[in-house]
Amino acid sequence: MNKQILMLAVGMALITISCKSTKEKDVSAVYSVTTPEVTNTSVSKDYVANIQSQKNIEIRAQQGGILRDIYVDEGQMVRAGQPLFRIALVGAQQEVEKSKAEAEQARIDLQNTSTLAANNIVSKNARKMARAKLNSAMADYRLASERKQLSLITAPFTGIIGRIPNKRGSLLQDGDLISTLSDNTNIYAYFNVSEPEYLDYQQHAAERNKLPLTLILANGTTFPVKGHFQNVEGEFDNGTGNIAFRAKFTNVNRILRNGETGTVRMNIPARNVMVIPQQSTYEIQDKKYVFVVDARGYVHARPIKIAFEKQNVYIVTGGLSINDKILVDGIQKVNDGDRISIRYKSPAEVMQSIKLNAN
Repeated sequence: MNKQILMLAVGMALITISCKSTKEKDVSAVYSVTTPEVTNTSVSKDYVANIQSQKNIEIRAQQGGILRDIYVDEGQMVRAGQPLFRIALVGAQQEVEKSKAEAEQARIDLQNTSTLAANNIVSKNARKMARAKLNSAMADYRLASERKQLSLITAPFTGIIGRIPNKRGSLLQDGDLISTLSDNTNIYAYFNVSEPEYLDYQQHAAERNKLPLTLILANGTTFPVKGHFQNVEGEFDNGTGNIAFRAKFTNVNRILRNGETGTVRMNIPARNVMVIPQQSTYEIQDKKYVFVVDARGYVHARPIKIAFEKQNVYIVTGGLSINDKILVDGIQKVNDGDRISIRYKSPAEVMQSIKLNAN
């Protein structure tokens, strides 16, 4: 019995030693640790944008008729007041001539009635009725003349003609689309912002309104001119929870056209933020972790909250304090609860090493 107790005690001691050796990896390896760097930096945020001209209108027929003349071509730059199209309005000239004749007859009738009224042959009320008839006839004549003038369509402002779907001789109905006209001197880039981002913007509006914005074009190139915030829509989209922002860019060389897409990039100042190397983190189920080493050298897994990602570094907003020592190397070699030997490196030293390795 004593022999069995002795063997059991030895077994328990071996198990204890084995567990201790697992927890306290007292090996010759020395791992580097550092602390989060507190610094001022900036972060980039990209937003998909829809590009629109500062003026973009549809040119439509205001009366039915035949598209008789087309004075411009698709994509052509036109000046304000330049003739664009002429529509032959059915019966327009006949209506003008008829209304003109009726107005002339009404004028003669008024003269005759005025003479008769002066001689007390007809009542003064007859003269009033004759004048009212003349006024009505003149109004019809002006309306007919204006309708005829609608047949010539001129450019309301300087811009670029869009597609012309109808050709010369086409029959147009009232309201039919003839073409579009775009003033691309300046362009607007519309992009959607979430509610938290909107609130953050409003809390720093004075500063954010001055930030230069970068426009990345669809082919990946950068538009040569910076833009600025200009306006925010009046309400949120209930379906997406977003609100639209508008940025304005001067359209140098008329590169941009109405309907294009791009990406608005905003560089936001970030002050007194904690920055850690990306290499000091690992991921489990879409969550980021670091190993924090305590004063006795024990390793503890710690989940962290990352606000922004930059080249080779993360900006951390939760899970760490500025005094926490985090493991920089050997992430794959240690486990939660291990005891290790460490060597402290300053944040500046670690960042410099990251830059050198990146180059």
